[in-house]
Amino acid sequence: MEESLAQVALDISGRPLLAYDADIPAEQIGQYEVALTEEFLNALSRAGGLTLHVALLRGKNAHHAVEAIFKALAVALGEAVTIDPRVPQDVPSTKGTL
Repeated sequence: MEESLAQVALDISGRPLLAYDADIPAEQIGQYEVALTEEFLNALSRAGGLTLHVALLRGKNAHHAVEAIFKALAVALGEAVTIDPRVPQDVPSTKGTL
């Protein structure tokens, strides 16, 4: 990730939405089209019923920027589905369901 910093917030809400704010400084990373990052996140949001907010706060290197986005997504998704050990009988949702 080096110089890149991404922020991802999500809610497994059943209401798909992608708010994507990432100005990645290249169109290609090797054979990978950078535009596919937003397309993938949009499809993930729709298929998973996720409200997903993605912001690239810093990033000069396109590879590092995309890597930061996906790592932030993984952390946010992990936190969203983690059972709180203080209330292990509760689903990690204010709605009571995921």
